[in-house]
Amino acid sequence: MDLRKLKTLIDLVAESDIAELEVTEGESKVRIVKSSAIPQNQMVMMQPQGMQQHYAPAHGAPAPAAAPVAAVVAEPTGHIVKSPMVGTFYRSSSPGSAAFVEVGSAIKEGETLCIIEAMKLLNEIDSDISGIVTKILVENGQPVEFGQPLFVIG
Repeated sequence: MDLRKLKTLIDLVAESDIAELEVTEGESKVRIVKSSAIPQNQMVMMQPQGMQQHYAPAHGAPAPAAAPVAAVVAEPTGHIVKSPMVGTFYRSSSPGSAAFVEVGSAIKEGETLCIIEAMKLLNEIDSDISGIVTKILVENGQPVEFGQPLFVIG
């Protein structure tokens, strides 16, 4: 599904009384939800069936395993590079290649930190500051959300 088609679907949901829209095209599934708890026009991507992971619900009491993860994310000090989109995080350009950066790597502003795959498009994520990578907060191949912390740069 191309980005123009997604934009059209998002606009359709935003301008109508529809609260939720789910579209399946081949093995890809896109679900667009409009509610007061989620900012308007937020898009949620789902993995093909069989590859889905179970996550704790966003509302209500968090699952016991979610509390330590939140504590770990709150600890890092330094500049946090966040995901600009929903997609799959990759540390290198191809499976056999070396990672773009490692913990302890000195980086310059504009240098590529990782790739996020979204809708079959590979998007290079560049550093917005110079410094040293102190933490990598996401595992290779892990799905990421918009605004999710990826790196800490000191």
